[in-house]
Amino acid sequence: MSDGSLVVVATIEAAEGNEEKVEQALRNAVRAVHAEPGCLRYALHRDAANPRTFVMVEKWASADALRTHSKAPALAELGKTLKGLLTKPLDVRTLAALPDGEDGQGAI
Repeated sequence: MSDGSLVVVATIEAAEGNEEKVEQALRNAVRAVHAEPGCLRYALHRDAANPRTFVMVEKWASADALRTHSKAPALAELGKTLKGLLTKPLDVRTLAALPDGEDGQGAI
C-alpha cells in the first residue's frame, strides 16, 4: 500500500556542448529544492552511457507538496536557465509506489 508519497523521474538531455551548463543549473536547483516543504528526495544522476543525459529522481511527501514544488521559485529559475540548452523538453514522469518485498528495498 502506498503512503501517499509520489516519486518523480525527470530526464533532461543537454544539447551538445551544454553539458556543464546544464549540470550546474541542475546542481543549483538541487540545493534550493531540498529546502522545499515535502521534499523527501531530489537526487541528480548522469547517464553512465550518455553524459549529455541527466536524470533527477525525486520523492515528494504528497501530491500537494509536488504541486507546490511545480510553482516554486527554484523550478521557475531552473526553467529559465535551461532555456536553449536542451535538445528537447524534459521528460517528467510521476509515479505512485507499489511497494513489495523487503522493507526499505521495495520502494524509493
